[in-house]
Amino acid sequence: MKRWCGRLLAASVTWVIACDVPSDPASESSTSTDIELGKPSAWSLQNTMNTDAAWSEYLGGLDPVWASVPTSFYQAPFLGNGGLGASVYQTGTAKRLSFKLGDNRVRDHQGTGGTLFGNARLPIGELVLDTAGDVTDVDLRLSLWNSELSGTITTTKGVLSVRAYVHGKRDVLVASLRVKSGSERVAWTFSPAAARSPRLDFKPAPDGLQTNPAPVVSSSGNDGACTQNLVGGGQTVTRWQTTTESDGKTRTLMATVAHSYPANDAGTVAAKTLADASAAGEGTIRTEHRRWWHDFYPKSFVSMSDTRLESFYWIQLYKMASATRRDRPVLSTTGPWLEKTPWPGVWWNLNVQLEYWLINATSHRELDSLTASLDRYRESLVSNLPEAYRGDSMGMARTSQENLETSTVALPGSSGDPEVGNLVWALHNAWLTYRHDMDDNVLRQLVFPLLRRAVNFYLHFLTKDASGVYHLPKTFSPEYASTSDCNYDLALIYWACNTLLSANERLGLNDPLVSTWQDVRDHLVTPPQDATNGFWIGADVQLTSSHRHYSHLLWFYPLYQLDVTNSAANRDALTKSMDHWLGYTGALQGYTFTGSGSMYAILRNGDKARGQLETLLDKYVQPNTMYKESGPVIETPLSGAQTMHDMLVQSWGGTVRVFPAVPAAWSNVTLHDVRTEGAFLVSAVRRGGKAQFIRIKSLAGEPCRVHPGDLAGPHDVRSLPDGKPVPWKQQGDGTLELSLARGADVAIVPRGTTPDLTIEPAGNNATRYWGLP
Repeated sequence: MKRWCGRLLAASVTWVIACDVPSDPASESSTSTDIELGKPSAWSLQNTMNTDAAWSEYLGGLDPVWASVPTSFYQAPFLGNGGLGASVYQTGTAKRLSFKLGDNRVRDHQGTGGTLFGNARLPIGELVLDTAGDVTDVDLRLSLWNSELSGTITTTKGVLSVRAYVHGKRDVLVASLRVKSGSERVAWTFSPAAARSPRLDFKPAPDGLQTNPAPVVSSSGNDGACTQNLVGGGQTVTRWQTTTESDGKTRTLMATVAHSYPANDAGTVAAKTLADASAAGEGTIRTEHRRWWHDFYPKSFVSMSDTRLESFYWIQLYKMASATRRDRPVLSTTGPWLEKTPWPGVWWNLNVQLEYWLINATSHRELDSLTASLDRYRESLVSNLPEAYRGDSMGMARTSQENLETSTVALPGSSGDPEVGNLVWALHNAWLTYRHDMDDNVLRQLVFPLLRRAVNFYLHFLTKDASGVYHLPKTFSPEYASTSDCNYDLALIYWACNTLLSANERLGLNDPLVSTWQDVRDHLVTPPQDATNGFWIGADVQLTSSHRHYSHLLWFYPLYQLDVTNSAANRDALTKSMDHWLGYTGALQGYTFTGSGSMYAILRNGDKARGQLETLLDKYVQPNTMYKESGPVIETPLSGAQTMHDMLVQSWGGTVRVFPAVPAAWSNVTLHDVRTEGAFLVSAVRRGGKAQFIRIKSLAGEPCRVHPGDLAGPHDVRSLPDGKPVPWKQQGDGTLELSLARGADVAIVPRGTTPDLTIEPAGNNATRYWGLP
């Protein structure tokens, strides 16, 4: 018999590893026995979602549809490949449909006014489907599986059939149309947008901001181009061409956008992109496009008997893959679909962090432009600080473009609102990426050195009082107020010191700052709070008005530095803090409800968590699942998908918790290959409100602790697919401790049962909720 000891790389928790110690009678009673539970084949996972046909049918039941003409971005079908994007809607008074183009890489380079003015994201323009008649009706479907918009467009002159997509890898928009009936035609015109910051619709121009020259549009026969030169250098070029397919009836548009800086060679890039796509042919590139998306979805599977939220969930994965890729810019607030907005850039005090959480559980590292950008633009993180601190520190102010250059980070204790914690929070995302893969190269080469420098910046300003307690001078809690001992920063400092200590031990670095991190962690001031209303903003500021941000509650979520499962005091503090926070209702916005939904999931209140998501969908999410405040803000619906993950699987603190907060309404749930911290793949099924089995596959050979939720005990643990017993030990709280080698695959089932290890959709998805059904 084995018992478990050792350390787990996670903040303030202990990992467990197998070591031989004497057994005790209680532990023996929790060990699997050799019960014959059927033939070995009974222990094979039966995955019904292992064919393209199964995925096509399943996602087809969740597709958004349009039975009415979309007349705004928030109603529009949207397409994208992480760089180039397009949204389809009626943009002006003329009753014509337009493909409005956007691109994550298109921005100004003047510098004047910084991120939001002289360096702002810039609009491009729209390709207008210049029908002979007015558009009166549509019947459109956005296929998630194929990432294609198809259907019919009805005008006063006839009916057109359409199929359109932005290629999965090539920067090409493809739209194929054919006249089905009447005297309609297929023709295109390009309407360029003025290359000016969208911020100018909300704020006056700063002194010195120049006006970019007017775009130049040219066309010849079936080809056209728009060249937008920029006063700060570089240019944007849009090119398009139309051809007639071999059937003699279908007209296909191919269009591309290229941006260059400082050289003016975007035209050459655009011409080559179109020439290559045209030479390959529409049929070939459509096959390429579909293959990318067909490879994308099956990396994980989540299904529940709640069609509106299930469809919402899968549209968020589609949205994320349409909005960014690892080799593309870090996500801005709007993604590639730039609309009227005061925020034409990247926001670092919540938005970026929330945007990326869903990629971890779904194994989509190919979308991780955040970690890639932190790696790629390290020098910007140094130059963002005042020169005196660049020797050993890094930082990030509130906004940037893709190169991560921000304004100079203000010093703690200085005048104004010094917002200094954003880089540490962004590095928490990079750490989550590491934790879900357990690739020590990422920890050694990226997370540790950058986090070390980010913490160094704080160390310049932390001071000890007479009793040996560390305090932080005034810093800004995002969107509320500045205060000393700001909970936003204290939580980030505490997490960062914990993580550096654990990483130093795991990597055997013997870093000279270990004693400093230990001292700060052990003697950091207690989070400012009271017994009635819970956590304050900081030592000098209580929460006394409505606050959409949960910056003062990072201790609980997403940093998990205060464990509510094993501490009644922490649970009480979180409950009181949430009641007080949500009790002020004037300024709450969409991500208030995703964050609080995840906090209810920590408290294991699935019904409350689902209620927060229902409020999000009812009050804030738009018909196409986009979200708006003063402009589009992409992070909120994306973080709603992560709230659903938090309800179904949690893995913070070194324990995988399966079905920790499933609401009563979700009687059937299926999970397959959902990735957790420690690099485990989890599959699990609930039927009729009861868990049937849990399957754990280890990708890295890390020690494994699993809380089986409401899976009926006592339990058996069996290896897949041979069904042999696997040794395990159960703790008093029901947690199962396993020692799994890399590649080990096991099932946890009620003892004495023959499991039905079938992975299949949890509902029938007969109702359409999204688009304009």
